[in-house]
Amino acid sequence: MSTVHWTETNTACSAHWHSESSAPAPSRVVVADDAMKADTAHRLACEGTALLWRGDFHNARQLLQAMSRRVDRKPPKPGDSPAETFHLHRRARGHRARVLGKLLVLLDEDFRLDLRRAPDVRQACVEAYGPLPGSVVVSLTELLGVIGAHEWRVKGVEVPALGARVHAHYGVFSPVRGEYVDLVAQAPLPRVRSAFDLGTGTGVLAAVLARRGVEHVVGTDISPRALVCARENVRGLGLAERVDVVGPGLFPEGRAGLVVCNPPWIPARPTSVVEQGVYDAGSGMLQGFLEGLVAHLEPGGEGWLVLSDLAEHLGLRTREELLAGFEAAGLWVVDRIDTRPRHSRVGDVADPLHVARAAEVTSLWRLGVRG
Repeated sequence: MSTVHWTETNTACSAHWHSESSAPAPSRVVVADDAMKADTAHRLACEGTALLWRGDFHNARQLLQAMSRRVDRKPPKPGDSPAETFHLHRRARGHRARVLGKLLVLLDEDFRLDLRRAPDVRQACVEAYGPLPGSVVVSLTELLGVIGAHEWRVKGVEVPALGARVHAHYGVFSPVRGEYVDLVAQAPLPRVRSAFDLGTGTGVLAAVLARRGVEHVVGTDISPRALVCARENVRGLGLAERVDVVGPGLFPEGRAGLVVCNPPWIPARPTSVVEQGVYDAGSGMLQGFLEGLVAHLEPGGEGWLVLSDLAEHLGLRTREELLAGFEAAGLWVVDRIDTRPRHSRVGDVADPLHVARAAEVTSLWRLGVRG
């Protein structure tokens, strides 16, 4: 871990630096408190100076909101194409994250936040970070994300297809957009005894398959956090005898009658752990699924690919490229089942990507091996 250095009351101080987005440790750090004006904080952050907060916790949140309003005063202009609009939007979001990420807080070795009116964040930090060597400096935006993830983990997300709640850990994609779960719950299920769920995340699709009658389901993931999360959910749902969670990796050993994959839908580079459930750099997971499917399907088996066409509306992938990928992998389309997203952003006309989101369709592609 890298180290953050600053001076406080004429004393040289230091602590470990941690960033889930792999942001480098700030080279310039000044101490800030309740006397810090939003304009000053915004200017310093834009110049690359980090602000280590030593005032009231609630005032820090208010300052962050004030800085956010200043960053958002100049929204990016639409590009000449959907793809350019997407990249300009991502660039603006990246700039926003960098500026707001300059407001820092110090956690002691027990994850205690020594600020006035600060909440007890110890359990949330233990869940997200695990043990860390001594005191650590993190951005306030990251800490707020950790706190929010803990609250969602406790509350869970209701999954109608299971009649139960699924609990997502920090950094694990939560099934808040339920249309992809419903597709797997309602698609015609072939007569199979075994299934693989690639990129299982919370384990929600593996659990749905087990509840639908598949005798043995193996869920995989490349994320250690997801593996722990899925195992906890499987146990909590009473499915530990029928669902195994293995990894890290994409495919498990052997073959199955059904292989399900719900890869991240946007072929772009994730900038943080949290974004890994949304962005698939170079369509790496999608390609890995297609290229490995034939070798892991039992004779007559099916591969289910759950994929949104949002990338197509954004100009990041064409339908022809997707179909060509099926062809190159020796696969044919048995059927396709479509559904429309139901999340609130579909109707948000202020969203720079509104046109693409309004046209989005999520599909379950049933793929077979060409004879």
